[in-house]
Amino acid sequence: MTDAPDPVRDAALAPLHVLGALALELTAGADVARDRLPQGDAGALATLIASDLAGFDPDAAALDLVVVGAHYDPVELLRPGWPLHRELDDLAARAPRDGHEGGRVIAFGSHEDRLPGALSPSGDYPGGTLRLVPFALSGPPSRVAAVGDRFEATLMEQGMASAETALEAQVAFGVRVEHARYLTVHDLAAMTSMQYDHAGLGPLWPLLETALLEPDGEAWLDAGAEPLVHYVAGEARIALFPPRAWHARYAPDEPCDTEDCRERLERQYQHFQGRQRQFAAVLGAHGVAVNFVHCEDAAGARDALA
Repeated sequence: MTDAPDPVRDAALAPLHVLGALALELTAGADVARDRLPQGDAGALATLIASDLAGFDPDAAALDLVVVGAHYDPVELLRPGWPLHRELDDLAARAPRDGHEGGRVIAFGSHEDRLPGALSPSGDYPGGTLRLVPFALSGPPSRVAAVGDRFEATLMEQGMASAETALEAQVAFGVRVEHARYLTVHDLAAMTSMQYDHAGLGPLWPLLETALLEPDGEAWLDAGAEPLVHYVAGEARIALFPPRAWHARYAPDEPCDTEDCRERLERQYQHFQGRQRQFAAVLGAHGVAVNFVHCEDAAGARDALA
């Protein structure tokens, strides 16, 4: 099992590691034969990933590379404290050093279809066309920082995987790969932000971004007709309004003196409740704890979520 999040340790993890993934864009509707690889196939894929990364920046070859031979939905990587990458780091720390020059390539694969630690992909997010093979680079802080800066500046635009790596991933996982490229976790967050905006979830992203990049931080969603949400103390607190309080906060100028008006407001209220459930589901998928807070008084809702 992975350790519980440790803010001090997690803060120290980021500067000493480059966290990223090989992003596999799959053909929509195509079958996926497997989501994890046996050790030998995981090692072969990791070796090709190491070669690609060294091609982007030769200094990457001097860093330790740890890869898991499995692919995941983006929400499994984009979680506060980067728990999947942290689990890779914890497992890699136990790997022996052989004394050779340069960085090591450490690959974790399955044995009898089981991956070590907490690395098993979730079965809750099937069917996505973007799947991610996570990796982490570690080593001397100054070198890690330099490689990390260059990757942040270049991978999004120039990080296409080699044809050999893409083919290896396609054959090993039994998938149809349209494109294969490398992303840092910050690239992935930026890309997810745009996708959520297009899907109508843009108002939620600043709060989710705070949870990802500043887990001990604080953020509010308090805009227009959207649910009231406060991210604080590592959880998202969502205000639950009974009909009267919702009416007072979100439709104070509606007289509601006709049957048509009351029916329309009831539809709006149901839509609002659906939006709350949608936000809660997205936050939960990203590993953010959700706490619903009953708010009988609309005027005091922010105080109730504080």
